[in-house]
Amino acid sequence: MTFADLAPGDAVFTAAFPVSREHLAAYADASGDHNPIHLDEAAAKAAGLPDVIAHGMFTMGLVSRAVLEWIDGAGIDARLTEFSARFAKPVVVPAETGAIVEVEAKVRKADDDSVELALTAYSGGEKVLVPSRATLTRS
Repeated sequence: MTFADLAPGDAVFTAAFPVSREHLAAYADASGDHNPIHLDEAAAKAAGLPDVIAHGMFTMGLVSRAVLEWIDGAGIDARLTEFSARFAKPVVVPAETGAIVEVEAKVRKADDDSVELALTAYSGGEKVLVPSRATLTRS
C-alpha cells in the first residue's frame, strides 16, 4: 500500500487493546508517574473518579501503537512524524474486568509524501481522545 492508495474519508483501521491494573502499575514504574488515582481505588474515588483511571500518556501510547502497527501491517514505508490528542474522558479501569481502548482511524488528508489520520479512541462506550491526529511521512 502507498499513500496514493488513500483518500480523505477512507477508514483505514480499527484496533482494540485490553488495559488492566497490572498494565497501569508497569506504566507507573516505567514512567515514574505513581499518582495514586492510577493505582489505588480509594484514592481515585476520593478524587471524585468512579475508579482507577489509566494514565493519559499511556492511553496516547496505545493510540500511537495502533498507528505504528497499522503502518507495519499494511507495508507502508513511513514514519510517524506528528501526533496530537486532546483528552475527552478518562479510561476507567475496574480491578475485576479491566478496560478496552478501541481506536478508529480515517484519512483526513493524503498526498504523495504524507497522510494525516483522524483518530478516535473509545473506552466503555465513551470517546476518550478526540480530536486526535497522526501525520505519517514517507520514509
